[in-house]
Amino acid sequence: MLTYYVIYRDDAKARPAGIFIMDPATESAILWNHRKAVWSYDPSLVLRFLDDYRNLDRYENVDRSVVEGVVQEVTGGEGLPDEDSIALMLEKGLRQAQ
Repeated sequence: MLTYYVIYRDDAKARPAGIFIMDPATESAILWNHRKAVWSYDPSLVLRFLDDYRNLDRYENVDRSVVEGVVQEVTGGEGLPDEDSIALMLEKGLRQAQ
């Protein structure tokens, strides 16, 4: 089962700034990479961010439907991949990391 996170610039949570999608069973994760304007496999960055106590007020674990509502704002127009596509990205990234 996938977990979805909306990331904010600060604890005010006024505007979403990022999205993480993670498979907790494998600890593989993707995020929206603003610089490349693509979904990127980067579980180490996601885990570092989520495990840092200074970021506890800067993210929310949410349902997919919530992410679907903010994805356009975060990505600048890209949609949220379907769950099969996400699973393929996570699997491919996990294979390449091994």
